[in-house]
Order: sequence, then structure tokens, then C-alpha cells
Amino acid sequence: MNKKLLIFLLVSLSLAIYFGITLRKPAEATLPSASLVADLSEGGDFVRADAPREWDFPADMGAHPDFQTEWWYYTGNLETADGQHFGYQLTFFRRALVAADERTERNSAWGADQIYMAHFAISDVDAERHEAFERFSRGSAGLAGVESAPYQVWLEDWQVEEIGENQYRLVAQQGDFALDLVLNDVKGIILQGDEGYSQKGADAGNASYYYSQTRMQTSGTVRTERGNFDVNGLSWKDHEFSTSALSEGQVGWDWFSLQLDDGSELMFFQIRRADGSIDPFSSGTYIDSNGGTTHLERKQFDIQVRSEWESPQSGGVYPSAWTVSIPDLNLELDIEPYFNAQEMDVSYFYWEGAVQVSGSLTGSGYVEMTGYAGSMEGEF
Repeated sequence: MNKKLLIFLLVSLSLAIYFGITLRKPAEATLPSASLVADLSEGGDFVRADAPREWDFPADMGAHPDFQTEWWYYTGNLETADGQHFGYQLTFFRRALVAADERTERNSAWGADQIYMAHFAISDVDAERHEAFERFSRGSAGLAGVESAPYQVWLEDWQVEEIGENQYRLVAQQGDFALDLVLNDVKGIILQGDEGYSQKGADAGNASYYYSQTRMQTSGTVRTERGNFDVNGLSWKDHEFSTSALSEGQVGWDWFSLQLDDGSELMFFQIRRADGSIDPFSSGTYIDSNGGTTHLERKQFDIQVRSEWESPQSGGVYPSAWTVSIPDLNLELDIEPYFNAQEMDVSYFYWEGAVQVSGSLTGSGYVEMTGYAGSMEGEF
């Protein structure tokens, strides 16, 4: 859904990049609370997602800098010819430092009013090994940015670029871990929510503009400490932009993207409240094999947690198996991680990992969970 991550709101990194200092997160750094960053933009007005909009592709593949926060989110499940399984995540986040009405022309090529963060992770299922990496940069001097035509998003040498009609190359490497993949979109762009308008709460503007590319046939190579592997599989892309915050009492979310073996896909999320209830603005989308969509309201799906896993790094206790029922679609799905230890240990703890699906239909997917290793209230 998403989602996704307030890490962007780190005040020290934001200020450093804005004033022209290059920073990377030290291994043992203690970072300030994300909630402090709200003050950076006071006095200016960011555009808010407050109603459905007209979409314009390919322009809307690019950045929307008048909104405060934006992300381009890639996940996928890949296998070798002999059945070895890998999951991956490559995500680019943009965060505006000042609103449009307060921006001034910068004299230096290094000056920036946008900062970028990226997360890269590989889950090696056979080794039960999950490795996650994080980078930050300013949106200037070619270090990080987004283009719409031809489409490209990058932070240093982590990048996704359009290489043909509905075809993209995804490249990332760090140490012994690397991806070099070609993604072919076989279903096209899917607008989530109300024609791409995804409401997250009752507060004015507590919403995002959100589309996905839900079925991208994928081939290429994965490298881990165990070696290089030729792989094939499916990838999923989310692109979301907004100027919003979790409403009072909302402490985290669970987001699911499932690619089912009958050619359909399913995205749904639930926003959890401090009192243990599920927010009524939770929702989802079912995409049939022909690309037709069915919007799902909160009352149309039920998520039951069947087991839990405690992280040795953060102490967070996360769900580790679910049964999801959608009576209107005659679906009952059992969802389990390929292995439990897929927590993202970056500037902010969250769980993002590859899952397998059984029940009415089979398939694979990705799940993101926030707020289990610390409340997200007031920080997004």
C-alpha cells in the first residue's frame, strides 16, 4: 500500500542534504525521531490528495515534487530452474524538504530541495538468509532522481530504467548481493482505490494517489554469497504519492500484494489502531486475469492471524501466518512467509518479505508490516 516509510522524515539527514553535506548512515548511529521533521516544511503548502485526479501516462510515472512524499516500490519472487527461491525488494523514496511556494533557485548544482532514500533487500529462501541495505542522497548533481519519458528512477547505481515498450531493467548491488533483472509488464497499469485515489483515514487529505503494475514477468540474475543464479518469476511495482499523516490512533499497517497462479492479483491492506481494532479505511483491489478490477472495502475481507514470530533484532512480535477470507470472491487463502526472519533492519525496523499462498488458489507475494517494533502514530 502503502505505506511507507517515515524513515524519510529523519531530520538530521534532511538538513544535512539540504545544506550540502553528504551523509551515509553509520552502522551504529542513533537517529532522531522521524516526527521531528514535520517542522521542516512549516510555512509552506504541499499539495494534498483530497479527491480523484486525472492521470497522464507516461508523465505520471515520474516525480510529483509538489507532494511531500513519494515512492516507487518493486518486489518480486524468483526461482532457478532447479527450484531455488529468492525474494527481492528495491524501493526508491522521495521526500520534499520545502513546499513549492517556498522554493528558491539554488546557485549550486549540489543544492537540492528533494532528498531520496532507497532500500534494497534479497531473501535467499534455501539459505534462510535476508540481507537489507539502505542509501540516502540528494536529488541533484545526478546522484538520485526520476525521469518519466523514458522512465527511470535511480539512486547512485541502484536503478530501474525503461528499455522498451512496457519493459524495464532493474539493477542493484551491494557487497556480495546483486540483482540484474528485466521486467516485462504483461497487464498494464492498475489504478488502486477510487480510480487511483486511495483514502487512508477520515482526516482531510489523509489519502494518496496510487497505481500499480501488478504482473511483470521477470528474468535475469541474482547474486548472493552462495554465487550467481539465473532466475525467472514475477515482479510487482507500486507508485504512490501524497502529503498525509496517519490519523490519531493509527499505529501501523499490514499490506499484502499477491500474484496468484490463475493469472489474478490481490492487493489489500489493513491499518491497525492503538486499541487493537482495524481502521474502517482499510481496503484492497482484486485484479482478474484480464486486468479488470474489483474494489474491496474493509468489510469485504477478513484477516485472521494464525501464528507470530519475535524478532531477535528489534523485539517486535510480527504475525507469521494468516488466513484471508473474501466471501464475495469465493476466496480463502492461507499465507505464510517463505521464512520468518525477513525484517528490514535499516533506519527504522519493519518487516517486508516474500510469502507463499495456498488454499482456494496458490501463488506468491510480498507482505509489509509496520508498527510492531514501535508505533508509527504521528510519524507518517
